[in-house]
Amino acid sequence: MKLIHRIGYYLGGFSIGLVLLAFFLNGKKVSCDYGPDARVLKNINLKHIKYSENVNSSILKNEIDSISIRELLLHGDIDFNKSDTRKEPCSIYAIEGELNDKDLYLFVENCDSIATIQNIKWE
Repeated sequence: MKLIHRIGYYLGGFSIGLVLLAFFLNGKKVSCDYGPDARVLKNINLKHIKYSENVNSSILKNEIDSISIRELLLHGDIDFNKSDTRKEPCSIYAIEGELNDKDLYLFVENCDSIATIQNIKWE
């Protein structure tokens, strides 16, 4: 079989496979969260988010708003050196991000059904 025929068969099968995948995965919420940061952030965002008294007072003083906190929870980076991932029963994660040109750390207690934002640290 000539090389051009092999390439033709390959491209034909590949295109049929793409059409089948598009048909079966159409409309499904499929994500590829393979990195440790992405898995932890997805896990936290799937849960009910609560705020501690410290965070509630920061929100009431207009130091930060809940939309900025939600944005950090979606697009922040986990600092595993400052996190306590082995704490029982709930792990504590330090999520870092930037807000108004200042570095910000959110300390989130990640339990089975609830994620509580314990503290906010500005740097």
